[in-house]
Amino acid sequence: MGTQPARIWTPEDVLECSELPVRRKGAEGRSGAIAMAEKLAKNFSSDKEDVPRPASMLLDSENPKEQLIEECEEIWKQVEECHTKLSLQSVETLPVSDLKLSLLTKRFKALSAEFNQWQKREPEIITTNPDVLVELGKEQLQKLDHELEMVLSTVNAKNKKLKEDFIREQKWLEEQEQLIECLNQTAERMSNHVVHFSEKRAFQELKAKMLKIKAYKEDILNALGDFLDEHFPLPENSGTAKKKRHSSEEEDVQLISLHEILENLINKLVNTPHDPYITISESFWSPYLELLLRYGIALRHPEDPNKIRLENFHQ
Repeated sequence: MGTQPARIWTPEDVLECSELPVRRKGAEGRSGAIAMAEKLAKNFSSDKEDVPRPASMLLDSENPKEQLIEECEEIWKQVEECHTKLSLQSVETLPVSDLKLSLLTKRFKALSAEFNQWQKREPEIITTNPDVLVELGKEQLQKLDHELEMVLSTVNAKNKKLKEDFIREQKWLEEQEQLIECLNQTAERMSNHVVHFSEKRAFQELKAKMLKIKAYKEDILNALGDFLDEHFPLPENSGTAKKKRHSSEEEDVQLISLHEILENLINKLVNTPHDPYITISESFWSPYLELLLRYGIALRHPEDPNKIRLENFHQ
């Protein structure tokens, strides 16, 4: 079984994996880098017995800790030289008006230069020690495993939610199908009972309904007349239906019953709804007028108090 070629690790890869504080200057950054390198060497030294190594590389891997520290010190020296060169560069004084534009322009130029450097740069081999490479590979695999577990958990949660949504939508679909089936059955049942009426038959039915309404109206009016004649008779009990009103000059006035007053008001309202008022005459007995006005059956004209009308009970 053949062996796969090892990945070529650059100084930037090692610094990123071991989280060295490369941006700190001075002894603090250097000591931090050495401490992280020592920690990394300690981690893979505990597992180096389990890693099969060729006999030709046995001498090179006897002391990987010192080797890794030396390589990190060389890289740190290069970083310090770059910081020194940057600090020695002269700072140009910018005008206040164009400060923001100048800063953005310089930032763009710096990022462009850095991008070009990364494009032209070739990867450098930081170490050939298999123990270091194995430890770095383990760390990256652990990180990848953790990320994949998070992705798996997210996907499972999303699948669970989609499954619940699917069940709910399926239930709603079944309800809609049942509703459509019921409506179709109702429509079919109604279509079987449709009866086509002719114009003549419809006219006859309308005429019969009108006759029934008229008969019902006559019955109501008769019942109302009987009730009024019984409970609201004329002032005199004699059958002449006359009453003498004494004034400066005596004259006979023929009074009308409450039934006749209501009948006149109803006919006036039905025949001329635009002008439903009737004029009060001496034949209207005053107690009956007061009765109609007091209980809201009749209303006076707003401008002429000698006219009254029937209340619009039908509206």
